[in-house]
Amino acid sequence: MADKEATVYIVDVGASMGEHRNGRDQSDLDFAMTYVWDKITSTACILTIPVALERKTAMLGVIGLRTDGKDALNEMSTFSFTRRKALQTNSKVKKASITSPYFKKSAELKQLRRKVEVSETFNGDAISAIIIAIQMIIKHCKKLKWKRKIVLVTDGRGALEDDPDSVSEITKKITEDAMEIVIIGVDFDDAEYGFKEEDKDPQKVNDGNSGPDFVANNVLQAKNEQTFKTLVDQCDGVFGTLQQAVEELGIPRLKTTRPVPSYKGPLSLGDANEYDSAVCIDVERYPRTAIRRPLAASQYVQRLDPIDSNTQSTATVLPDGDIDMPDAAANDLTNVKNSRTYQVLDEEAPGGKRDVSRDDLAKGYEYGRTAVHINETDENVTKLETQAALEIIGFIPWANYERYMSMTVSNTIIAQKTNSKAIMALSSVIHALFELESYAIARLVPKSDKSPVILLLAPSIEVDYECLLDVQIPFAEDVRSYKFPPLDRVVTISGKVIKEHRNLPSDSLTSAMSDYVDRMDLSAFGKDDEGNPSEYMPMTDTFSPVLHRIDQAVRWRAVNPTEPIPPPYEILTRYSQPPKDLVVQSKRKLEKLMAAANVKKVPPKVQGRRRNRNEVKPLSGLDVEALLGSDKRKTKISAQNAIPEFRQVVNTTDSIDGIREAAQQLGTVIEARIKDSFGDIAYARALEEIGVMREELIELEEPDVYNSFAKALKEKLLAEKLGGNRKDFWWEFRKSKLGLIDQRTLETSTVTEDEARAFWSLK
Repeated sequence: MADKEATVYIVDVGASMGEHRNGRDQSDLDFAMTYVWDKITSTACILTIPVALERKTAMLGVIGLRTDGKDALNEMSTFSFTRRKALQTNSKVKKASITSPYFKKSAELKQLRRKVEVSETFNGDAISAIIIAIQMIIKHCKKLKWKRKIVLVTDGRGALEDDPDSVSEITKKITEDAMEIVIIGVDFDDAEYGFKEEDKDPQKVNDGNSGPDFVANNVLQAKNEQTFKTLVDQCDGVFGTLQQAVEELGIPRLKTTRPVPSYKGPLSLGDANEYDSAVCIDVERYPRTAIRRPLAASQYVQRLDPIDSNTQSTATVLPDGDIDMPDAAANDLTNVKNSRTYQVLDEEAPGGKRDVSRDDLAKGYEYGRTAVHINETDENVTKLETQAALEIIGFIPWANYERYMSMTVSNTIIAQKTNSKAIMALSSVIHALFELESYAIARLVPKSDKSPVILLLAPSIEVDYECLLDVQIPFAEDVRSYKFPPLDRVVTISGKVIKEHRNLPSDSLTSAMSDYVDRMDLSAFGKDDEGNPSEYMPMTDTFSPVLHRIDQAVRWRAVNPTEPIPPPYEILTRYSQPPKDLVVQSKRKLEKLMAAANVKKVPPKVQGRRRNRNEVKPLSGLDVEALLGSDKRKTKISAQNAIPEFRQVVNTTDSIDGIREAAQQLGTVIEARIKDSFGDIAYARALEEIGVMREELIELEEPDVYNSFAKALKEKLLAEKLGGNRKDFWWEFRKSKLGLIDQRTLETSTVTEDEARAFWSLK
C-alpha cells in the first residue's frame, strides 16, 4: 500500500505567460502545462481508478496565480485572505485565486483544462499563493500522516512582496508540517542543468507591457529567482528550470508500494511438540520482486440518473482566513455489471428451454464425456486440512540446484522486527547456510486450510542487512521430463552416430556465427561519463515499452480527448533496434554468416497452383487408378476421417460442383461436431477442419464456396441452431482468424476488406 499524498499545484496564468520565448512554438503557459498535466495525470484519481500508478490515496488541488478573477480556472473568483490568520504573521492583505481542491472526476479534469488560459493581468503574488496552498493542505490533512507537497510553476515575472519576515514564517510553517516545496521556473537559470537565458531583462517583472495597476520598477534581473531559490533552500525543497523538468517527463515512473507480509509466524526446524531440540524462529515474509502489469481497461457506461450533488468545484477563502473545502462531486460513470442465466432443455417450456436458478445447479467434474457429480459433503473430505506454518524439511548443496526449478518471483524472509532473540537466531541460520554453501528446503502454508507449497530458502548477506530469499519449487508430480534429440549429432535408428549431416551446423558455419556474435557484443559498446567503454544497455535504463506506452496514452487522453496520441518516448524505443554503428561494424561478418549458412530468399507463395495444373500422365497412357481399382466417384466424407477424405476428394474431382459438394459435406460434419460437443471439447477439431477447408479452397481459387459456408455458420451460431448458445465457439473461431476470404488474400474474391472486417460483428 502506498502512502497518502496531498499535492497542490500553483499555476501562473499571468499575461506574461502568453509570450513565445527562446524560439518555442508554444506559449510559456502551454509549455508549463505540459509539465503540470503530466504530473496531475500521473497521480490523479479519475473515475476512482488512478490514471498511471493505480493510486487511490493521492489527492490533488490547483491554485491559479495572476488570474483575472472572471471565469478562469474552473469558475473561480478572486478572494482576499489575511496572512495573520493563516500563519500568525503580520496583517498585510494579498489577493490570489484557488480552484479545484482535490478533484476526483475526469469531468473536473477536462473542465479544468478548458479553463486554463492566459489572463490579462500582470498582478499577483506567488508568495500569497503558497500561503493558500499551505492552508489547503493543513485543512485537508490535519495532523494525519500524509505526504504534503506544493508545486509552483511560474515565469517569475509577477511582483513579489518584499517582506523577508513573511518568507521566513512560510519557511518555518513548511518545515514544521513536513511539506515538500517544488518551484519550477520558465527559463530560470540553472547552472547544474546548464541553462542560462541570454539577454534577460534587467527586471523580471514585465516584458514591456503593463497593466492598469502595474508599475514597472528596475528590479535586479534575478531578484525573483533568487527569492524563490532562497525559500526553497531554507525548506530543503527543489528548485529548477522548466526545460529540464519537461525533458525528464519521458523517464518512466517506478511504482513504489508498501510491502504487505504474506506470512507471519514461526520458522521451525523439527517438531517442537515432540522434541525439545527443535528450533522455532519468529519470522515475517515479504515480496521482494513482483510483476507489474499494464493498466487494464475496464468497461463503464454513462450514469442514466446522475447523483444530484450540491458540492461546488471551487474553494472559498472565508473572511476569517479559513478555507471551505467541499467534497468532490459524485462520479458520473458507473461500472458495467454482467448477469448470467442458466437454462436447461425443456420441450414444454417456451422456446424449448427453461431458466433455472443457480442454487438448483450441482457441481460436476468432467470425466471423459460424462459429468461426475460430487456433493459438498464428499468434496470437503478431499480438502487437505492444514495449519499455517513454515517448516524446514531438508537441505541441498548449491551445486545440486538447477535454476530452471524456480517457479515464482522471489520473497524475503526476515526475523520479527522487535524480537532481538529471533534476529540473532535467524542470523545464525543465514550464516550457517552461507558457510556450508547450502540451500534450505521448506514447506509453507501461508494460512490455515491453504494448500502447501515447497520453497527454496537461500541466504543473502549484505552490508546493512541479512535475510533469506525464497522461491517456489515444484513437487515431484510437477516435474515432467522430456527427451529431445541432441543438437551436435544425429543418432540413427540402428544407433549409429553421425557428426556431419544436413541438419547439423558445419565447422565453417559455427565459426562464422561465433565471429558474428562477438562483433555484435553489447557488453562494452556504451560509454560512461568519462568516455570509457561501459555496458550499452544497463538494466536501470531498460523499461517495458508496453507498460509505459499504455501509461503515456491514458494520461494523454485524460486531458486531450480528441488530439492524436503523441509517439512513444525515446527512452522506450531506444533499445528496440541494435545500434546503427554496431550494425555497420558487423555487416561483413553477417554476409560471411549468410554465405556459410547458404541463406536464400524464399519465393512468395503462389496462389491457385492447382486450378489449371497439368497432371503428369504415365508414358503408357494407362489409367493407373482404374487399374488399381480406385473409384473417382467416391465422394462421401465421414466424421471419423474428415480431413484426409476431404483433401482426397478435392484432389480427384474434375468439376467445381464436386468441390462444392465436398465443402458442403465437410461443413455438415463441422456443424454436427459443434452441435454435439460437450462444452468446448470438440471445438479444436472443428476449427482444424475449418482451417483445412479454407486453405484448400484458397489454393483452388474458390473463395465463394468458403465464404458461403462461413456466413451460413455465423447465422446458425447466432440463431442458436447448433446446440444452444455457442457464442464461445464464435470467439474461438474469430481468434483463429478464419474469417472470409477477401480480395487481399485472393484477388478473385468478391469480398472487400471492409466486408471481411464487418463479418466479425455480431450485429
